[in-house]
Amino acid sequence: MTDQNNSFDAIIIGAGFSGLYQLHTLRDQLKLSTLTVESGSDLGGTWFWNRYPGARCDSESHSYCYMFSEEIYKKWEWSERYPGPEEIRSYLNFVADELNLRRDIKFNTLVTKARFIESDNKWELTTEGGETYRATYLITGIGCISSANIPSIPGLQDFQGKWYHTGNWPHEEVSFENKRVGQIGTGSTGIQAAPEIAKTAGHLHVFQRTPNYSVPARNAPLSDAFKREFHDDYEEIKKAVRSTPNGHPFRISETKVFEHNKHEREKVYEDAWSKGGLQFRATYQDLTTSKAANDTAANFLKEKIKSIVHDKTTAHSLANIDYPYAGKRPPIDTNYFETFNRDNVSLVDLKQESIIKITEDGIQTSARHIPLDIIVFATGFDAITGKFMEMDIQGRNELKLSEAWKEGPKTYLGLQTPGFPNLFSITGPGSPSVLCNMPVPIEQHVEWITDCIAHMRKNDIDTCEASEEAADEWVAHVNEAANATLLVTVPHSWYLGANVEGKPRVFMPYAGGMVRYRALCDDVVKHNYAGFVLSSKNDSEQTGGNNSKHNFDITKQITTPGI
Repeated sequence: MTDQNNSFDAIIIGAGFSGLYQLHTLRDQLKLSTLTVESGSDLGGTWFWNRYPGARCDSESHSYCYMFSEEIYKKWEWSERYPGPEEIRSYLNFVADELNLRRDIKFNTLVTKARFIESDNKWELTTEGGETYRATYLITGIGCISSANIPSIPGLQDFQGKWYHTGNWPHEEVSFENKRVGQIGTGSTGIQAAPEIAKTAGHLHVFQRTPNYSVPARNAPLSDAFKREFHDDYEEIKKAVRSTPNGHPFRISETKVFEHNKHEREKVYEDAWSKGGLQFRATYQDLTTSKAANDTAANFLKEKIKSIVHDKTTAHSLANIDYPYAGKRPPIDTNYFETFNRDNVSLVDLKQESIIKITEDGIQTSARHIPLDIIVFATGFDAITGKFMEMDIQGRNELKLSEAWKEGPKTYLGLQTPGFPNLFSITGPGSPSVLCNMPVPIEQHVEWITDCIAHMRKNDIDTCEASEEAADEWVAHVNEAANATLLVTVPHSWYLGANVEGKPRVFMPYAGGMVRYRALCDDVVKHNYAGFVLSSKNDSEQTGGNNSKHNFDITKQITTPGI
C-alpha cells in the first residue's frame, strides 16, 4: 500500500468501473496517496457479484468500456456484441494490469461505517474486520445496482431446498439438472436467466409479478472486420457516446412517430426488431414523451409476444403489460418468450394467483402448492441508494446519511449531499447513471471529481460541500426532467424505489440526458463551482462561487432522455 499508517489523501469504496478509473486519476494524475477498498475478493464491482445464468451486458461491447485512453481501447479485443460477466471481468483485469492498480486495492474489505471528523477534516472508515482508515477525500464507487433485494415472503427460512439471488450468485456452478426450479421475477435479470435455467431444469416455474417488454438482443460473435472497424473508429465512437443523451454509440431518430404512416412505422419497428438490442428505443424521438406515440411501439411488441408464444393464455399473461415501453429500463433477451414454448416451462401469473408463503418444499400460492427444489430470486436491487444505506455514513454534527435521505435522496448533481464535506459519489442519485450506458457517466463523474479535488489543492481549499439551496434546486430539476417523460407513469418502477418495501417513492436518476448533464456540470465549474461551499480553515469567508445563482430551469422540452 502507498501508506502503511492507514492514512491517505483519498479513499475510494468499490473496485468496479468507477473505482478503478478514480484510483488511476487520483493516484497517477494528481499524485495523491490513494487506497481503494473492495468488499469482494476480486475486482469487477457489479460484475463480480452478477454471475447468474444468462447474465450479459445490454450495452454493446465496443462502447461498454473506458474511452479515456486510446491505447487501452485499441489493445483490448471484445469477442461478442454483448459481453458476459467473465469477459467484462477479464477486461477490467486487463485495465488494472495496464495501469498497475492492484497494488493500491484492498480486497475483502467491507466498509461498515464512515464518519466525518470535523476537527481533523478527515473521513474515518471502519471495516467489518475492525480496521480503521482515514482520508481527506472519500469517494464512493459502489454501483447503482449492487444491493440485492430479497422480497419479504413468509416462510423463506423454512425452505429445505436451495435458494439464490441473481445479484449475489455463487462463484461455483449451480446445477439445475432435473430440478424443480421456481424463478421469481421477470425483469432484466429474470428475462436473461429463464432461458438458461430451462435448458437443464426438470421443470421451471416462472413467477411473473409484472410482465415486461423485451426485444431480441441478437447477440453474436464479433467479426474480425467489425473489430478492426471499431478500433479504427475510436475517435468517432468516443464522440458518439459523449454526444448522445444515453451514452450509447447510436443516435435517437429525430423523426416523430406520427410523421410516418402505419405502414412506414411497421417497417421501422420490424427493422429494429430484426437488428435487436436497445436501438429499438431509438426508432423515434418521442417514444418516451408521448403516450400516443409510445402506444404504437408497445402494441407492436405485444403482438410480437403473442406471435411467438404458442399457448394463448400464457401469451396473454406475458403481453398484459400496463405501462409504456421503456417506462422502465427495456430488457433485451435471447429466446425469452420462446422459452415458454418448452414443455418443461410454466408461467405463474401472479396477477391471477398470489404467493402466500414459501413452504419447506415449495411455494404456496392462493390457488395451489408448487413443489420446488430450488428458488431463484430475480427480484432486482435496492437500486441507487441501497448500498449507501448499508453503510453507517455520518457527516457534520453526526448527521446520518439515512436521516438526510429519509424522504428520498437529496444531492447536488448526484455528486454531493449537504452536510457531508469532501464526500463525492460516482453516479449517485440525481445523476444520469442507470439511464445511460454506464461507463460514460462514470468517466465524466470521475474526471469532474478529479478536477474538483485538483482545484481544491491548488487553492488551499480544505472542504467542498454542496449547499442546501443548490441541492434543493437540483432535486426540483431532477423531478422536472422526469415529469417531462413517461418514466414517472410507471408506479412499480425501481427508478422510483417501488420494488423495495418502505423505500421513499422518489424518481432517483436524472432523466435530462447525459449531454445536458455534462453541460450543467461544466457550467457549474465555469461559475467557480456555483452551488458548492468551498472553504478553508484559515479563511472564514467562503472561497467558492457560492453566491452565483445558477439557473437549472429546463429551457427546452426534453425529448431524448436516456434509456
